[in-house]
Amino acid sequence: MRRLATKCMGAVALAALSGSGGYGQQTSPSGVDLADPRVGTAPLDRPALIGNAPPPGEPTYSGITSPGARLPHSAVEAAPVNVNVPLTYPTGVATPYYYSNPTMIGFTAGGGPTYGGRAQPFVMPVVGDWTVPPASTQAFYDKAKEVASPGYYAADLTSIGVKAELTATRATGLMRFTFPATERAHLILNLNRRGGAIEVVDDRTVRGAAAANDDHDARDGRYFVAVFSKPFKRFGTFRKSPGDHQGYGIGGADVMPDARAIEGGFAGAYADFTTRDGEQVLVKIAHGASYADAEARLRAESPGWDFDAMRGAARTAWSALLDRVQVSGGSEKQRRLFYSTLFQSFASPRLIARKGERFADSNGTVQTATHDRYGPVPFWDTGRNQIVLLELLEPTVVQDIMASELDMARERGFMNTSFHGDNAVFLYLGALRRGIPFDYAAAYAFMRKNATDPAGPRGYLAEYMRRGWISDEVPAGNPSPPYAGGKAGAATTLEYAWDDHAMAELAERLGHRDDAALFRRRAANWRNVFDKRAGFIRGRSEDGAWIAPFDPQEPYYNFMMKEASGWSTLWLVPHDVGGLAGALGGRAAFNAKLDRFFATPYTPKGICRDCTGMIGQYVQGNQPDQHAPFLYAWGGQPWKTQALSRRILDTLYGSDASGFGYPGMDDQGATSSWYALAALGFYPVDPSSDVYMLASPVFDRAAITLGNGKVLEIVAKGNGAANPYIQSAMLNGRPWTKAWFRHDDIKDGARLELVMGATPNKAWGSAPADAPPTLTPMPR
Repeated sequence: MRRLATKCMGAVALAALSGSGGYGQQTSPSGVDLADPRVGTAPLDRPALIGNAPPPGEPTYSGITSPGARLPHSAVEAAPVNVNVPLTYPTGVATPYYYSNPTMIGFTAGGGPTYGGRAQPFVMPVVGDWTVPPASTQAFYDKAKEVASPGYYAADLTSIGVKAELTATRATGLMRFTFPATERAHLILNLNRRGGAIEVVDDRTVRGAAAANDDHDARDGRYFVAVFSKPFKRFGTFRKSPGDHQGYGIGGADVMPDARAIEGGFAGAYADFTTRDGEQVLVKIAHGASYADAEARLRAESPGWDFDAMRGAARTAWSALLDRVQVSGGSEKQRRLFYSTLFQSFASPRLIARKGERFADSNGTVQTATHDRYGPVPFWDTGRNQIVLLELLEPTVVQDIMASELDMARERGFMNTSFHGDNAVFLYLGALRRGIPFDYAAAYAFMRKNATDPAGPRGYLAEYMRRGWISDEVPAGNPSPPYAGGKAGAATTLEYAWDDHAMAELAERLGHRDDAALFRRRAANWRNVFDKRAGFIRGRSEDGAWIAPFDPQEPYYNFMMKEASGWSTLWLVPHDVGGLAGALGGRAAFNAKLDRFFATPYTPKGICRDCTGMIGQYVQGNQPDQHAPFLYAWGGQPWKTQALSRRILDTLYGSDASGFGYPGMDDQGATSSWYALAALGFYPVDPSSDVYMLASPVFDRAAITLGNGKVLEIVAKGNGAANPYIQSAMLNGRPWTKAWFRHDDIKDGARLELVMGATPNKAWGSAPADAPPTLTPMPR
């Protein structure tokens, strides 16, 4: 039944995305008109593309994106919530919205972490009876009438006759609810499980503060102020009673009519109204480091109730950004997917405070921003591709991001890391190589401390420095496979070696030659976890022995690998592709191994919920091997990259019934950036380098306005679904025989002209002399 319902709901959405199926010459509408924020909110639905996920009893991973209204990089998002996270079993990440879910439980306007599943407060319109969260009153909504566009979201709550609309400024959210004629209209506002304090200030204002927590869920501040456009007829407060063992079910509830203040889990307030048919009640919300800061944001950005003007301003902001990339040709579905993924690419990092505003820093101390302050970069995710997109399009934003990361390092004593890598150096070295001015010496001092101080955030650093690799052991008390516990020793060794290569390059540029020599030696540490006999990266036990048994197709969360199999982890040496090729037996053996990687059926025993979006052993839905399709250029077979990139774009994005499916978690813009970059025809295998690998552009023409105002134009002559292969290339009027180019080739504007064809030109880009750069020369 769910499958049938999903298909029915997706029919309208799919039609919106699909359009004409063929390639054409027409000029696209504006990017802001083509972008649909619902892209990424659904999972793929073809078993062959999903692998063996999900584990029984869990949903398949969608992109875990949000269709809500926001501005680029905004910490505030006015978003719909159709997943009751507090009453849902954990499935990896708390997501507030899953496309196929048929009922709405509320709407949020900031105050949550990146994915929004713990955002607060919730606001829910109700007609008639209501219940105390977390047993939230739900309403069915009409999927066919759901609307999402950059800066705007709307849904018809058909079961209660209410239309809900959302828009936002940078620091405030605005909700508009159109009610039927009723004497029993309500707006229910509540905090989440963690709770806190709620106060009804007057007959139009509710304010509250989420309970303090070291995880800093509310990036834009834990205090909020909500102002209503219509005075309350009646009001009261509520909370879930403490404890979970009262009566039956989830316990009891405390509801106090006419009360103005309450504290506790799911603390909230209700406001009653009498409404005419079609009467609109609006709610505007802002957060801050204090009530005064939240009120100041409302005064500055949302002084009135002009919903349409705010929506128009949001649209204008998105249009200015998305229109920096103009595309023509391709199918309408491809253009819509492109601008939708480009839209999602600006989900992070989140802008916390403008210069001069007050905010709570990473230690919870309230201070005034000396520059635009951003939240942490999810380096393990977006550090592999999205930061390069930002460096191309938004270099001034990148300056503030780097300054924010440096500030957080000064506050904490170490540079931020993400997961088991230490990838901040990718941001700084990549920006330096792209000519973005910054105090790199100051940032380097903290990155060096990360890389050399065992008390810092690099896990198992002392062991890594002593041995040149990190051991692992079979975790106790975990099912096998995929083992949730462990040190991810092999994968972490690879990550650190990659980080160290970038550190060596940065140290060299800054004049620290001894450091450069140290880190360059450590960049070869990946070899210490390469098992020559098996031909794979493999974990080692404390005594140095290879861990057995070993099956390279088994995925692990933290045992030897990180959310990946041995097959996926093998390619995590983007700084030394030549060295990896040599270890595998040479150029021909390297190409043959890649071929097997993409052709070997995925049949593991263990279930990795993160491992979806499959082509053979390749996993598009997670980060460890997303660069692998672009490695063929090193082996002199770039035509295989061209075919693979087209296949991934065509089948692993939007191929589901809804048209909004992703191969796996977007991870704050990473999987989206993959699509946007590859669809344009190039991709950064190593984001710390200045090298871009050519793929197969899906558009006849793309014009990318770089941050300096210069234009990179990519023209694909004879392009089409049946013509994915590059026959020849010209760069700035000169014949181009390489399947890659450097940033210096395009930084002042450039024209890359490709001639496309139906069959590979195996002579183009295949000469050993045309191989991309690598730490170890590519074997011939």
